[in-house]
Amino acid sequence: MSPPVAARTSPVVRRKPADVAEFLQIIAEPKPLRHMRRAPRIPLAPAQERMWHAAAAGYSADWNVARAFRIRGQAVNIGALIAAIDDVMRRHAPLRTCYPATAHGPIQVVMDADVARIEVAVVDSFAGELTERLAEFSGDAFDLATEVPIRARVYRLGARDMVLALVVHHISLDGASIGPLLRDLVTAYGARTARQAPAWPPLPVDYIDYTLWKHEYLGAYEDPCSRASTQLRYWANNLVGRPMPLELPYDRTSSVRREAAGDLVQVQFDADVHRDLLCRARRVGSSVFMMLQTAFAVSVAAFAKSSDVTVATAVSGRDDPLLADIVGNLADDVLMRIRLDRAADMTELLEQVRRVALAAFANPDTSNPRLLRCLPQDPSHPLFQATLILQRAEADPPGAVTGRGLTVTEVPTGVVRAKHDLEFGLTEHYDHTGAPTGINGPFLYPTALFDRDTAERFVEKFHATVRLIATGYDGPLSPLLDSAPRRRSRRAGRPRPAGC
Repeated sequence: MSPPVAARTSPVVRRKPADVAEFLQIIAEPKPLRHMRRAPRIPLAPAQERMWHAAAAGYSADWNVARAFRIRGQAVNIGALIAAIDDVMRRHAPLRTCYPATAHGPIQVVMDADVARIEVAVVDSFAGELTERLAEFSGDAFDLATEVPIRARVYRLGARDMVLALVVHHISLDGASIGPLLRDLVTAYGARTARQAPAWPPLPVDYIDYTLWKHEYLGAYEDPCSRASTQLRYWANNLVGRPMPLELPYDRTSSVRREAAGDLVQVQFDADVHRDLLCRARRVGSSVFMMLQTAFAVSVAAFAKSSDVTVATAVSGRDDPLLADIVGNLADDVLMRIRLDRAADMTELLEQVRRVALAAFANPDTSNPRLLRCLPQDPSHPLFQATLILQRAEADPPGAVTGRGLTVTEVPTGVVRAKHDLEFGLTEHYDHTGAPTGINGPFLYPTALFDRDTAERFVEKFHATVRLIATGYDGPLSPLLDSAPRRRSRRAGRPRPAGC
């Protein structure tokens, strides 16, 4: 058996007084985020590493982020709209950054704004064919080494009705980037229709500042006392010995490379369930997210017939207010290993999930590729197969912006990519008084592995478990783990999902 990773990666050394002083300096409060002196080579940010490796392995298109915005009202000025896209690319360097491989590893190369301009085609279309056209437009892979990671196209449905389609590679954009991107686009469009340049305030820091600061904060993996090494040891020791992959009840095996093509099942919890979850969470010092993650772990365990499951969630990486208006990829996955065999009842499981979640959020910076290289597991297996993300709806959602006589609303693209076997993307909603009004969102699944009825049974299991928790269930876990769909194949034997 391989020794624990901590033993292999971080030998114990007797430190001199000077070393101790250096260690104390490392664990002290980090230097604040700020403008950073540019290095000759700009490395990838930790959150970008999994996307880069996925693209290098041929999975680039799986990480395309497709968004479409319908613009209605007064006659749309196409020239001003195209100029506004150029303005946004100038403001946000990740939209004009390529990511070549070098002898020192992959790096970020920001292209000059005049060189990075993209061609924006204007295509006459009908509303009925829009979904098909958007899917076709979003499917082509980016060559991250040589081209900018953004494409745009305008579909003209009428003189006062247009759809702007944007496709951006995930390496340069995350979910929290959509709001500032759309706000800046509307501001720039308004300025360009008045034949002016946008007069937005300068960003306090940019993505390169963030990248260099993050590497300064983490330190080198070669230093056993750095934050990078400390976080890696946490994950390595926490995950060693876990069962992977989980044996889910796949409807089909897939021994060949699978695409991320997927489908979705909508999930909805009403205001009463939301309120009850919130009340129970407050009573035990937990959160709605932790309540949902507990139900998710129970559902995955029942499906996999395993009392030891690893699930994941995402962290935004935007704790510093200076990052609020940045367009770029700061989000990353964190793993949560849940041992249901160590919880006698639901109360103990809720407490375990709370502890595990807090520990995971305190160690958010180890990239998936690095962790996968360090774990004593078959590298063809994924780090995780199941993920649940919960977001809180914004007061002014990016999907609806009004200005200059126009209304801009986000419209579905019809593109569903399921990069993991079981994936929830949930949003909780509150009214203007702060009262909970419900939770909704899609469950995504890969159609290469699951039939829709299997996916629906998993959603039903999750839904029932959430309702049990909301109503105060405090009984044993064993009855909840007995109900699961019939296993149709012992193992899928599929390759590791891209970027895991």
